[in-house]
Amino acid sequence: MLRLTKKMQDSIFLVVCLVVSSTLAESTQKSDINDIGMDRNTTNDLLVDDTLQKPNTGRSTILGGNALWKSPVPYVLDKSLDLNTKGVILRAFDQFRVKSCIDFKPRDTEEYYLSFKNLAGCWSYVGRVDPNGQNVSISADCGYIGEVEHMILHALGFHHEELRYDRDDYVQIDFDNVLAGKENDFSKVGKNLSSTHDVPYDYLSVMHSGKNALTNGNGSTIITKDPKFQDVIGQRMEMSSHDAEELNLLYKCNSTIASMFFCDFSNGMMCQMSEISSCAQSDKKWEVVTQVSRGPSSDHTSLPAGNKDNGQETGYFIHASTASGQKGDSAWLETQIMTTKRECKVQCLQFYYFHSGNELDELNIWIREFQDEHDTKGTLRLMGQITGLPTSHWKLHHVSLNATKNFQVVFEVQKGAGNSAGGFSIDDINLSETECPHVTLQIDNLERLLSISNIGTAIYSPRQYSKEGYAYRIVIGLYQTFLGMYVEILSGDNDDQLKWPCLQKQATFQMLDQTPNMKMQMSKQWSEVTQETHKLSNGISAWANPRKNGSIVFHENDEAVYGGIIFGYKYFAFLEELQTREFVKGGSAIFMFSFEDVTPLVNGNSLPCPQVRPMNITARSRNWDEGPCFLTG
Repeated sequence: MLRLTKKMQDSIFLVVCLVVSSTLAESTQKSDINDIGMDRNTTNDLLVDDTLQKPNTGRSTILGGNALWKSPVPYVLDKSLDLNTKGVILRAFDQFRVKSCIDFKPRDTEEYYLSFKNLAGCWSYVGRVDPNGQNVSISADCGYIGEVEHMILHALGFHHEELRYDRDDYVQIDFDNVLAGKENDFSKVGKNLSSTHDVPYDYLSVMHSGKNALTNGNGSTIITKDPKFQDVIGQRMEMSSHDAEELNLLYKCNSTIASMFFCDFSNGMMCQMSEISSCAQSDKKWEVVTQVSRGPSSDHTSLPAGNKDNGQETGYFIHASTASGQKGDSAWLETQIMTTKRECKVQCLQFYYFHSGNELDELNIWIREFQDEHDTKGTLRLMGQITGLPTSHWKLHHVSLNATKNFQVVFEVQKGAGNSAGGFSIDDINLSETECPHVTLQIDNLERLLSISNIGTAIYSPRQYSKEGYAYRIVIGLYQTFLGMYVEILSGDNDDQLKWPCLQKQATFQMLDQTPNMKMQMSKQWSEVTQETHKLSNGISAWANPRKNGSIVFHENDEAVYGGIIFGYKYFAFLEELQTREFVKGGSAIFMFSFEDVTPLVNGNSLPCPQVRPMNITARSRNWDEGPCFLTG
C-alpha cells in the first residue's frame, strides 16, 4: 500500500513572557503561552507515494468519462477522524467552492461518495474509482488545509505535478538519491494517458512534491531547472491558481461555486458598477483615479509586495471626495444584480479602503434586495459602516451580508460635519458566498516592527466575542526573524451564562495572501480545536473560565478583564515567508482568525449555516429611513 508519511514534532508546552507593545493597552500581568509546537512546514519531508491505484488502472491521469465526479461530490466524515481534521476538511471544501466549479454535499443515498477516514497515513485514490464509499485517509498529522486539498485533488483526478510528461523541461529526478524500490513512483504519465490542458508547469502547485520526496538521505530527489524554485516546490498552503485552472478545465467549466464578484479597477473602469443619481443629494460622484492629493498615492493592487516590485502599469481605484459640499451630501455606487446560489444565505464582502477625509465622514455599505422579478426598486438595508480617524495605509475591511434573494451591494460616502481635505477610496473588492473571518488584525510596517521591537513584543486585537458569547483576543508575537500567532480567552459579559471549559471550538489562524483576486490567493493557515486534554500544570483546563482561574490582563471601561493562557503557534511565520507571495504588501500584513463551534461534527457531517450578527452603528448623522433612496425602495 502506498502512503504519505510526514515527520511531525510532538506538541510541547512552552512558557515565555511577552513584552507588551507600547502602542497598545498594557496588560497588568503577562500571560503564559501554550505553544502548539507543530512543525507543519512540509516542503522538505513530503513523500510521493500518497496515491493508491485500483487494479488495471495503471498510472493514468484522469481524462474524463466515468472517472470524473458529478458536482456536488457527496462525502461522509467518518468517526475515526479527529474533530480538528473534520473542521479542516470543511474549510478545504470552501476553498474549492471559491476557486472552482466543484461543490461538495453530505451524502444521502449516492452510490459513489468520498469517505474521509483516518486509516493510518494520508492517501487517496486517483479519480472516481470505488463505489460504496471511496476512502480518503487523513490522519491527524496531515489534517491541515493544504494537505487536505492535495488529497481531494487526487480524488478528483490529479497526479503529482512532477509526473507530467513534460516534466524534464522543468525538473530533474536524481534517481541516485531515491529510496530503493521507489523509483517507479517518479515514472512520468505519458501523453496517451494524460493531458496538461495547456496549463504551464507549476512549481507552486499544491500537487508538487517537495525537493526531498522519497530521498534515501543522500540528497534531494527533485532538482528544479530554475534554481529559485528549489525551496518552493512542495508548498502546502493552498491550491495554486494553476491548480484551480486545471481543475476547471478537467471538469469543463469556467465558473466558481462561491465567488460572486471581483473588481480591482485595473482597466480604469468600474466593473459595471453604476452611480445612483436618484440617491445623491448633491453632485458628488465616485471617480476612477490613480491617486488622491491627501492619500492614497497609489492603488492597493500594485503596491510592492514580497514577490513583486511596484508595477510599471498605472493602477486605478475609486474615490469619493468629501472635501467640498455640505453635511449630508453623499455619493452612491451600486454593483450589478447578483443571485445567491448556495443553500446557506450568507455572503462576505471584502475590500480595501483608504480614509483621507474628516473623522465624521461615513462610508456606508448597504444591500438592495429584490423580492421577486417584479420588484424593480428593491429594499435597502444598512450592513456596515466605516467612520473615525483617517488612515495612513490601505485597510482591509469585511462586511457580513445575509441576502436571501437577488441583491446589489451599494457603497455610499456621506460628508459629515467638519472640514475635509480628502474622502474615501476603495480598491480590490471581492464578494463570495462564504462566511467572513471572525477577526481581522492588520499590522502596518510589520518588517520594521520585527527589526526594532524587543523579542517577545506582543500586539493584541481588541476584545472579541464568539457567536456563543465567549470573549477572546488575538495576539501576534514579534521575535525579529519570525512571528507567533495566538488566541487568549478573556472574561466577558456572558461568562455566567456560558458552559465552561470552552471546548470543541476550532481556532483557525490565518496570514492573508493579499493577491487582489481571492481566487488566486494562497494564504497560510493552521487550525486547532480546544480540547479537554489541554491542561495547565495544576491540572485545570486551559479553557476554564478566566474570571475564576486567570489573572487581570487589562482594564476596559473601568472593568478589570481577566485572561487565561495564550494558545497558538510561536513559529507561525518566518521572515523568509513574509517576503513571499503578497503576505506583506505596502508594508502591511493581515492576520485573520475564526473561532468556530465544531460540536455538530462529533456525530455529523456539516455545520449549521452561519448567522449574521446585528450591526452596531456608532454614528447616526441622519434618519436612516429618510432620503431619496428610501423613497424609491
